[in-house]
Amino acid sequence: MISYLRGNLVSIQDEAVIIDVNGIGYEVICPNPFVFQDYLNKEFHIHTYFHVREDAQILFGFKNEDQKYLFTRLLSVSGIGPKGALAILAGVNIPDFVAAVEREDDKFLTSFPGVGKKTARQIILDLKGKLTANIHISNVDVETDTKGQVRSDELKEAVEALKALGYMDKEVKQILPELKKDINDHNTDEIIRKALSLLMKK
Repeated sequence: MISYLRGNLVSIQDEAVIIDVNGIGYEVICPNPFVFQDYLNKEFHIHTYFHVREDAQILFGFKNEDQKYLFTRLLSVSGIGPKGALAILAGVNIPDFVAAVEREDDKFLTSFPGVGKKTARQIILDLKGKLTANIHISNVDVETDTKGQVRSDELKEAVEALKALGYMDKEVKQILPELKKDINDHNTDEIIRKALSLLMKK
């Protein structure tokens, strides 16, 4: 299994990116290759899934682990192959998708290309209750401020900083509700300090 690649992004195509890793060019199929536009001709890291079948060996690429995880789970659904999974991922907000599965929202699921009512019901049957524990906390929804603007950037930055310090997702999840309190009154540094204080008490 090829879990990820780190190399220079040399080309972006309609369905794939080409990555030079030590002189070898890897073609990696992506849901939306152009999300990597800022990395063109630069070194970058991409999460990958190596799909093997009788007539082909294909490398799929994703911008984060949540996207890769959802792709692999979608492949486990009867009636959905790599092409269908990519079509869903190309236009999905992952937390919204997970929420739709949990509330059995057929209408939301059938809005994706190639997903009819039968497939939507199969997605719900196969995935309900299996996604929420593995979607990373950096993608959680947060409250809005008094002007109705989402104040998630500071929280996300703080979460990433905590993970860089070695804290696990499970640990940070436990203090997340407390971190959300009064989020509008704190910047990233203050949220990190508050988080460290809470984690020290665990």
